[in-house]
Amino acid sequence: MKSIIFSKALLTNGWADNVLLNINNQGRIEEIIKDYKGSGHVVAGYALPGMNNVHSHAFQRAMAGLAEYSTSENDSFWTWRDIMYRFAEKITSSDLQTIAAQLYLEMLKAGYVSVTEFHYLHNGIEGRDAMSEAIFSASKKVNIGLCHLPVLYMNSGFGGLPLNENQRRFGYDVDDYLVFLEKLSQQIEGNNQHLGMAFHSLRAVPADALKNCLQNNPLSGPVHIHIAEQSQEVDDCVKWSGKRPVEWLYDHVDVDEHWCLIHATHLNENEVSLIAGSGAVVGLCPTTEANLGDGLFPLNDFLQQDGKIAIGSDSHISVSVIEELRLLEYGQRLHHQRRNIAVSDQDIHTGTNLYLRNLEGGSKASGFDNGSLEAGKRADIIVLDETSPTLIGTPDRNLIDRFIFSGNVNPIKNVWVAGEMVINDYKHANECEITQNFSKTMTRLQKILD
Repeated sequence: MKSIIFSKALLTNGWADNVLLNINNQGRIEEIIKDYKGSGHVVAGYALPGMNNVHSHAFQRAMAGLAEYSTSENDSFWTWRDIMYRFAEKITSSDLQTIAAQLYLEMLKAGYVSVTEFHYLHNGIEGRDAMSEAIFSASKKVNIGLCHLPVLYMNSGFGGLPLNENQRRFGYDVDDYLVFLEKLSQQIEGNNQHLGMAFHSLRAVPADALKNCLQNNPLSGPVHIHIAEQSQEVDDCVKWSGKRPVEWLYDHVDVDEHWCLIHATHLNENEVSLIAGSGAVVGLCPTTEANLGDGLFPLNDFLQQDGKIAIGSDSHISVSVIEELRLLEYGQRLHHQRRNIAVSDQDIHTGTNLYLRNLEGGSKASGFDNGSLEAGKRADIIVLDETSPTLIGTPDRNLIDRFIFSGNVNPIKNVWVAGEMVINDYKHANECEITQNFSKTMTRLQKILD
C-alpha cells in the first residue's frame, strides 16, 4: 500500500483540496480522503485522471512530417498511404521497439496513461512474434499501459481483392490469426498489458472471416476496426454491398460497448443513431484526420444522443491530449460557425465536458478500468503544474478549459500509471537512453529512405 497526498484533485463530484489516495499493490485506488489533515509530502498542482490513447500505429511516429509535399492536385489519404507502405517495408523489430519507446515516452509526457496499439506490421524476416514483442518491450520500458491489438488484414479492397505487394507484410489468414492471439495471451505480463482483437477495415477483412473471428475470439478485450474514414471507402462499400460501411457492420455483426469504431467520419443520421444506441465508442483522431483531409465527424449530433467518444494520436503527427481535444472542438466550430459545441446540460464548460467524455470512452475502448479518481479504479493520474503561466490565477471551474484552450506550453508535471510515478517534474527516468537510441535509429533510417 502507498499513499499520495495531492493539494488539489478532480474527484467524481468536482475539485477537492488536500486529497489523500491510498493505492494498493495492484495499482488501484483503495481509499480517498478529502481535506486530509495528516502529515506527509504533498504533491502540489492539479491532479486529474490521465487520458487513454485509443489508436496508435507506433511505426508511423518515425515518418511524421515526411509526407508534407504534394504529388498531385488531388493529393489525399490514398497518396499518403503509398508513402506509408514504402516506409513500413524498412522497419525491423529493433527499429520498432526503439521508435515505440520514444513515442510512448512522448505520450506519457503529453498526458496519456495508456496506448492502444493497432498493430499490423506482422511479417518480416524475423517472424511475426518479433514485431509484437517489440511493442510489449517498448511499453514495459516506459511503463505505459498497453492494450495490444494485433490486426487481421487479408484483402486490398472490398470483394476479396488480394493483397498487393506493399500490403503483404500486413497479411494473416483467420486460422493463423486466432492461433497468434492465443499465443500472445500467454506472454502478457502483469496488470499493465492486455490484448484485444482488431480488424483493419471492412475492405481488408471479408465478412466470413470477421464473423469467424468473433465467434472464436480467445480474448476478452475490446474489438476495434477502422471504418468510414474516407468518402471513397464509403462509395466503394456501397458499390460492393449496397450499404454504407457502418450500416453493413450493424446489419451483420452484434456491435456493443466492447467495440471501438475508429474514425467513423462519414456517417448519415441512421448510422449516428446506430452507434450511439449500441454503446460502441467512436475513436476520434482529430490531428491525423485533419492531416489526411479525411473530413469532420458529426460530433454534435452524436453527443446529443449520448454517444461515447475517445481520442487517439493515430499517425502521431501530433502527440498531445491538448491538441487532439482542442482540434476536435475547433473543427466543429468552423463547421457550425459558432462556439462551444461540445457542451451538455450537465456541464456547460466545453473543456471539462470534452475531457470527461473522452475519459469515459477511452476507458471502455482501451479496456483499462480508469478514467476517474474513485475507489476501485486504476491510479492513472496526471498533475498539472500550478506554477505554469497557463494555469496561474484560474478558478477551479475553468482549470480544464484553460488546460485545453490556452497556450501551447505543456503543463503536465507528474504522471502516475497504476500507482507508479513515471513522469517526475517533467522527466522520465529512462528518457536520455530512449531518446539517444531513437536518434541513432532515425539517422540510419534517413539514409535508407532519403
